[in-house]
Amino acid sequence: MTRNVVYINDVGPRDGLQNQTNTLSVKQRISLINALVQANVAGIEVGSFVSPIAVPAMAHTDAVISGIHLPIGSSVQLSALIPNMRGYESGCLTGIGLLSLVMAASNTMNEKNIRMDNQATLDMFRHVMSRALADKQSVQIYLATAWECPFEGHIQVDEVVRLAEQLFALGASRLVIADTIGAASPDQVEMLLSRLLNIAPADKFSCHFHDTRAMGLANVYAALKQGIRRFDASIAGMGGCPFAPGASGNVATEDVVMLCEQMGFSTGVDMPALLDVANLAIQLTQGTTGGNAKPWLEKQLKG
Repeated sequence: MTRNVVYINDVGPRDGLQNQTNTLSVKQRISLINALVQANVAGIEVGSFVSPIAVPAMAHTDAVISGIHLPIGSSVQLSALIPNMRGYESGCLTGIGLLSLVMAASNTMNEKNIRMDNQATLDMFRHVMSRALADKQSVQIYLATAWECPFEGHIQVDEVVRLAEQLFALGASRLVIADTIGAASPDQVEMLLSRLLNIAPADKFSCHFHDTRAMGLANVYAALKQGIRRFDASIAGMGGCPFAPGASGNVATEDVVMLCEQMGFSTGVDMPALLDVANLAIQLTQGTTGGNAKPWLEKQLKG
């Protein structure tokens, strides 16, 4: 990736929808993903292979994947979240290019989310990653609650760095450093990333921010200044983890694209088409409001 290009991965169809009151049908989820493809978003998290009892909104992700239409020559990277080996095997059956494991930096959050403590999670990851390396399947790992946990509070930088080293040693293709409850501030983002960049280059990291305290975009800016060029964002600001009290919407894709483009970076995203997707997300969920910049962006397009 060239230095002036920013890769946007829209997590709306997974992270955005899992915490909505309105559960979308398979057809509706496919329509949202296909619209993101048409808007030329570089990456899309299309669903997860978790128990439909635990997360009903993610049921039938295999059917969603089979219904996605990728134009000839499309370079969009589709990904899906997996919780364990069973999820890995289900994901591989769909032929999706990238799978994502997730663990929290805090024991309590892991126990709430996947019912394992950190050590048990690492042991499970070791088996999944060994299989993935043998299968030549790309797997990235989310390191959640990297700044603060809703149960344990502030997370020490040294602990996040230690876990990151272990996850890279297992063979993770990339680490996504996630502010799961939107508690980080720009100076804290800068501090953690400066330490992480001592163990791996910037292209081995992505960042995932929530806008709970209205600092999501400021944190993207701080990460950009540290050299990070990959970010998760969610169309229309959808999001929130059902297992993390206080986690609200992700930073909106339209806001992140606007920030990056105004700073001179290229995202490749078609903004008019992206705003159409935001309106579709608002219509489908009947609760999403859109990014902070959405009204201004629409006004500019109308002239």
